[in-house]
Amino acid sequence: AYYTGTPLVVYAGHHEARGVIQEILLAGDLVSMARPVTKWSVEVQNAADIPTVLRRAFKVAAEPPRGPVFISIPLNVMDQTAEMTIAPATYPRWRVRPDEQAVAEAADLLAAAQSPVIVVGDGVALSGALEEAVQLAELIGAQVYDSFSAELTFPTDHPLYQGLINILREAGLRMQLAAADVLLIIGAPAFRVVYPMPESLFAAQTKVIQIDANPWELAKNWPATLAIVADSQMALRDLLQVLPSKLSESARQAAAARLRAARQQKEQARESLEAAARSAWDAVPIAAPRLMKGLADCLEPGTIVYDEAITTSVHLSHYLKFNQPGTYFRCPGGGLGGGLPGALGVKLARPDSPVLAVVGDGAALYTIQALWTAAHHHIPVTYVICNNQSYRILKINMLQYLGEAMAGREFVG
Repeated sequence: AYYTGTPLVVYAGHHEARGVIQEILLAGDLVSMARPVTKWSVEVQNAADIPTVLRRAFKVAAEPPRGPVFISIPLNVMDQTAEMTIAPATYPRWRVRPDEQAVAEAADLLAAAQSPVIVVGDGVALSGALEEAVQLAELIGAQVYDSFSAELTFPTDHPLYQGLINILREAGLRMQLAAADVLLIIGAPAFRVVYPMPESLFAAQTKVIQIDANPWELAKNWPATLAIVADSQMALRDLLQVLPSKLSESARQAAAARLRAARQQKEQARESLEAAARSAWDAVPIAAPRLMKGLADCLEPGTIVYDEAITTSVHLSHYLKFNQPGTYFRCPGGGLGGGLPGALGVKLARPDSPVLAVVGDGAALYTIQALWTAAHHHIPVTYVICNNQSYRILKINMLQYLGEAMAGREFVG
């Protein structure tokens, strides 16, 4: 919830302060335990403060950067009575437009770009800016990467869409960004990866524009050419107003040529993947590409997919295409186990839509009790568990950590 920006308020009961010094069972410093993974962590000391704490908790959870809040309520506070006024929380209007001069400077950089790249994140989904992101990418002929977001940020069947940034391998991520002369990062951190990077990922010639509603994310790790605090949709709309007049005819033709080339490259990549998949099409147990092709063929229209397939997600994204907001979800917080319970949440929020969760067997180990919840509360979610008889993501991580020289090492489990 903390890393995916989920507005969440969590309550927990606790022993009263008196006696905790005795190190009794089920007692501890809950506030300190929760603080590293919350926006605000607090313990209520008096029942009269509960309305104030709750209003603040829901406000803090919902404003950028969105995230979880933890409230500890000791037993003695639960037993208290108090006179209080109950009022709803006030939610600030946080969607802000970018500075006009900053938009003009960003438009100048994008208009001059010969090899632009866009990285989109959850800020795009949160602000409802998928359509604007597509318009900008097509206008300048930019390749588009997703920053491993929780929701759909760009149509996965679009020729300019290049998939996820490589969060596992530094060399892979550098390769994705190397050709960019202008890099626009919008509504996304730059970058949240598995292993630390010793130096900037940006090539010397790359002009970096970063736009986010959360100032903390701007130029957080490496300098940016231009850092803009703004709502993603409002920033994109303003850019789309200003940029067309700055594009020369030759720039427009070059952008159109990049779009045509991207369409051809995507078709070639599709054919290559299909050929590789067909070589193991009849394997037993079933090969991941054939599994995903089968799911795509039988998927009911309007189905919402929760993807925690992990090492087989590449095949899922190849065969299942998404172009409408609210049709695709994943849990990019860095942990495993979000798929089984996450799909239940999606179904409760969208009861009229079929929901399919595709989950790796390793990820399913963490939250298998969600199956009981689904059965007990009659929540109709379809689960597909991808059993590759190994904990493959850990093997991949270990190979990355140990280096390619260890590629032949045997791993147990």
